[in-house]
Amino acid sequence: MAVKKKSAAKKVAKKAAAKRVVKKTAKRAVAKKRVAKKAVAKKRVTKKSAAKKTAAKRVVKKTAKKRVAKKAVAKKRVVKKAPAKRVAKKAAVRVAAPRVAVSTTPAVPKPVALAPKPVAAPKQGTSGRVIFLVVAGIVILAAIVMSQSGNKSDDGATPAPSISQSAEPTEPAAPVAAVEAPSKFVALKSADGLKLRWIAPMATDGLTGYNVEVRANGAGDWMVIATVPADQLTQNVTKSGDMGWTQFRVTSVYSDGQSASATVFGIPGEFK
Repeated sequence: MAVKKKSAAKKVAKKAAAKRVVKKTAKRAVAKKRVAKKAVAKKRVTKKSAAKKTAAKRVVKKTAKKRVAKKAVAKKRVVKKAPAKRVAKKAAVRVAAPRVAVSTTPAVPKPVALAPKPVAAPKQGTSGRVIFLVVAGIVILAAIVMSQSGNKSDDGATPAPSISQSAEPTEPAAPVAAVEAPSKFVALKSADGLKLRWIAPMATDGLTGYNVEVRANGAGDWMVIATVPADQLTQNVTKSGDMGWTQFRVTSVYSDGQSASATVFGIPGEFK
């Protein structure tokens, strides 16, 4: 009987130990599931935070682009207003030169009346014919002197100078402080060729426009195919053949003659 009780006790102990092992394994499985759930939750949180950061970066980039565009528009407006202000200042500084009235008719000298010499009273018995001849000679002499003086004044008269309004000298263009090339110069495919597109430089003071140039097969001289104003940022080119390849270049042009070119790229085919 004692042996039977011991074997029964051992069986009970073994069952209890087995139950404990099962409970421990169940607890471990539950703990593993909890850890796995926590890891999945952490991954989801990490993905959400990364997505939020990406969205925030996109918003920051968009706001930065909008600010840059607003600054560029403001600078263009200032550049357009500057020439008008300069013209107004020049008009205010200019003073109308007084006109000099110059007579074109030569001055005619006034005739000088020569007083006839007093003639001594004729003696008694002088003939009246002699007196008449003397008076006539004096009158003729006075007429000859007056005609000679008139001829001399006519010969010595100089033509009146003509006054012509001289054109004002053009002022040289003021040097531009900052010169910058266009950025993000790319080519987009169109129906009949390509559409070239670029972004205006930040240095817009004195910017007058852009030169669009091409070069065949990367050799020879650049050829300007278009000159566009500063507010135009695209240019269409037509494909004329499939032979060889073509290089493209866009250059910023400033009022003082300076220029800056964007990065050059090539496209297969012939374009013009």
